[in-house]
Amino acid sequence: MVLFRLILSVVLAGVLAYLVGSINFAIIVSKLFAQKDIRDYGSGNAGMTNVLRTFGKLPAVITTVGDFCKGIIAVLLGHLIIHYVGGATDVFYADYLMALLALLGHCFPVFYGFKGGKGILVSAGIILILDPIVFLVVLAVFGIVVAISKIVSLASISAAVVFPIATLVQGLIIRSDVVWFDTLSALLIGGIVVFMHRSNIKRLLNGTENKFGKKKQ
Repeated sequence: MVLFRLILSVVLAGVLAYLVGSINFAIIVSKLFAQKDIRDYGSGNAGMTNVLRTFGKLPAVITTVGDFCKGIIAVLLGHLIIHYVGGATDVFYADYLMALLALLGHCFPVFYGFKGGKGILVSAGIILILDPIVFLVVLAVFGIVVAISKIVSLASISAAVVFPIATLVQGLIIRSDVVWFDTLSALLIGGIVVFMHRSNIKRLLNGTENKFGKKKQ
């Protein structure tokens, strides 16, 4: 009975994390402000950068806050459900599962035909709740790259690549017993983000990627 309750709580938390991740604020905001679907404009991506280029600063700010916070909320809700409903005392491993499901929900949202964003903001929220120190490292890398290159996609990809590296270094420094689980989980999350940027990678290699502040050609 105890095991059944735990399994049920994990399933419930996982479904909820995916559904929370599926709430795409770029799509919601574009429809509220302009009665349009952001996926039909600009780069076609349901993300903050495309919202900024297409609809302006206020919709972009709302998108940023919403997508960032939903990553935090998904992990926290999953944690609480598994702890209080499932009776688990150690929810560490489940936190990473909730994070992964929230990211998948954002990238492949059930509410929007499984066509969502590329996962940067939701991943940022996820990383913050999982490891604030690693979050600061990843944020610094993102900020430095975007300041130098003015290319958001390059900064996003760089941050995704640094995430598992920073997780590994952090785990080794504090001599964590779960350093390899942390690192593999971070590698999976970062890998998904890089995969979602595959079209950007092609444009970066071709030298045709748009810089921050410029309208989509």
